[in-house]
Amino acid sequence: MPRKTAGGATPAPRLALRAPQGVTRVAEPRLLDGDHREGEHYERTSFDGGELAGITLQECLLEGVRLNDTDLRGARFLECALEDTYAPVFRAPRSSWRETSLRSTRWGSAELYDSRFDAVHLDGGKLDYVNLRSSQLTDVLVSDCIIGELDLTGVRATRLALRDCTIGTLTLDGAQLKDADLRTSTFRSIHGLDGLRGATIDEYQLQLLAPFLAESMGLRIEG
Repeated sequence: MPRKTAGGATPAPRLALRAPQGVTRVAEPRLLDGDHREGEHYERTSFDGGELAGITLQECLLEGVRLNDTDLRGARFLECALEDTYAPVFRAPRSSWRETSLRSTRWGSAELYDSRFDAVHLDGGKLDYVNLRSSQLTDVLVSDCIIGELDLTGVRATRLALRDCTIGTLTLDGAQLKDADLRTSTFRSIHGLDGLRGATIDEYQLQLLAPFLAESMGLRIEG
């Protein structure tokens, strides 16, 4: 099941992220759906319940921003940094994320299905449910996160790494993984074991997976 390259190592996500430079702080931002904003800094403000579908944020910094139930359908985050954002309900299906970092994210339910992530780092967050169904992930690193349920149903992922994460349920039905590295993360349960094809795991994880593998193959284990 584990797969490695000819050189013996699973390729890591290719990330060269940098914080947005020269941003202008906007004290009372007034964002509208379809807006294109560039080089702006939003700090300790609330977009709760806002209608921001199709918005584009480029080289923007968001610090301590509330995004609860904000409509971010089709939004684009390009070379942005999001730090300490808060949203019991985060709604951004069909969104695009490129060369963007998210740190200390506190989201309850995150609806991100049918989205695209290119060179993205999610670090140090706590999320209850992350719905990435049918999304495309390329060069994505998720590190030091606590995630209740991570739904990767139908995902196409290349160079995805889950590093030092604690994940309750990982769902992989129909996932297509290439050079995915799951080592050093823990999972309480995994659904869709066939979706693990193309992933690298460690020996400890293999031991934890043994009962699920046996069940999926109809094996009966007796001492």
